[in-house]
Amino acid sequence: MTTKKTHHVVKNPTGGWSVKKSGANRASGTYKTQKDAVSSAKNISKNQGTRVVVHGKDGRIKKGN
Repeated sequence: MTTKKTHHVVKNPTGGWSVKKSGANRASGTYKTQKDAVSSAKNISKNQGTRVVVHGKDGRIKKGN
């Protein structure tokens, strides 16, 4: 059984929101708003066949697909 990779939308400690692939050291991108980060994560997800998990400001998972 294969595990599907995940892209996470997380609050960036220096400001904004980042899209990070699970296990990656660096973000795929950082955006001013969570909405922009989610949009980018969905595009990346579609291209790479991954799922998206959105975290809130407190780091807890808000939603995932």
